[in-house]
Amino acid sequence: MIRNIHQRRLAASPDQVWELLTTLSSPDDRLWPDGWPPVRLDGPLAVGARGGHGPVHYDVTAMDKDVGLVLTFREPTGLVGHHAFQVIPDGSDGTLLRHELVGRPQGRMRVLWPLAMRWLHDTVVEELLDRAERGTGTVPAQPYQRSWWVRTLRAVPSPRRALPVPSA
Repeated sequence: MIRNIHQRRLAASPDQVWELLTTLSSPDDRLWPDGWPPVRLDGPLAVGARGGHGPVHYDVTAMDKDVGLVLTFREPTGLVGHHAFQVIPDGSDGTLLRHELVGRPQGRMRVLWPLAMRWLHDTVVEELLDRAERGTGTVPAQPYQRSWWVRTLRAVPSPRRALPVPSA
């Protein structure tokens, strides 16, 4: 079982962070980091939307300020579970943005997760959290730096089952 958590305290209100989160996959996406396969959905970000990024496919199964944004994996991703964003008031003048991936790897993902996908996932989420900081008006104190392993993985061409661009 995989349980992977990343979080960042942002100097912004929960409403500001939620508004930033809801730009995900839109033409005005202020959260998803540049240089990664974009998040594409078959419609606006809302419960019932289907899509993903690169070879990772999911359905939007919850979208509520109190519950968060929950994206449930579907085949051919190779994970049974979900990843979710939560916007958590921290009791002061800030907000915690948390990303959690919970899943059980199946098939080739049992090998791909520890060797490659975990490292790529960790990097894209940390870069996303850097963008969240910038999107709420601060500069990350220590912007995330890609490891040599991630730079190597990204340099190797690989066949991917990327999602097609949804039609209008």
